[in-house]
Amino acid sequence: MNFIPIVDFNGDEIVDIDDLVILIEHWGQEELSCDIAPFPLGDGVVDKADLGVLMNYWGQEILPPELVAYWRLDETEGDTAYDSASDHDGTLYGEPIWQPDAGKKNGAIELDGVDDYISIPLVLDTSGDPFSVFAWVKGGMPGQVIFSQKSRPDWLFTNATDGSLMTELRFLLKPSQLLQSQAFITDGNWHRVGLVWDGTNRILYVDDVEVASDTYVQSSLLGDLQIGAGKGLEAGSFWSGLIDDVRIHNRAISP
Repeated sequence: MNFIPIVDFNGDEIVDIDDLVILIEHWGQEELSCDIAPFPLGDGVVDKADLGVLMNYWGQEILPPELVAYWRLDETEGDTAYDSASDHDGTLYGEPIWQPDAGKKNGAIELDGVDDYISIPLVLDTSGDPFSVFAWVKGGMPGQVIFSQKSRPDWLFTNATDGSLMTELRFLLKPSQLLQSQAFITDGNWHRVGLVWDGTNRILYVDDVEVASDTYVQSSLLGDLQIGAGKGLEAGSFWSGLIDDVRIHNRAISP
């Protein structure tokens, strides 16, 4: 197995001038976070050996190890949404339109609200372990779904009355329990929406702010996933708008 030293010091997923500045600020010091050479334990001081390792990764994207699936949705053609973190590539259904210049981060996919969605092979079997799902969305209407589990619950969707973010995430053999926020996301602006399960609580985020939470009994999750449609592909559940940068982490994320 190839191990990559932690060279993305500020956690922005790219090795660049900001990381170099952090290393320089600790030059000559005994700073464990920047003492990356020789790998894995360092030599007790931040010096030219650490600088050399940093420069070996200059300009490279460094994805966090807990990222188990990552659909950038930056494609320009084709019927596949590629997973940049693993091998859970999605298949497009309907006639979604790739929008390479219209995303929050580079490109995005535009769904028509009628029959467009992305089907994802099984990603999570958590057995109650923490996980997080985040995505950027723009548009949408009340009652539409951003992220669901096929034939199971809708994980991220909007209230049919007012367009506020909700979840009905539930585990196997557990009863349905809705969690509703007061955060409206169907206003035509970009919003980063998230659902976190920390082992005890379900937590909803909008634009990196916690907007609702509750406790819920843990169990196991099984089932394929869907982007942009409800669990049963119900009419009215298909997302009408843009979706970008969908991520699943195998830990609880606090934005």
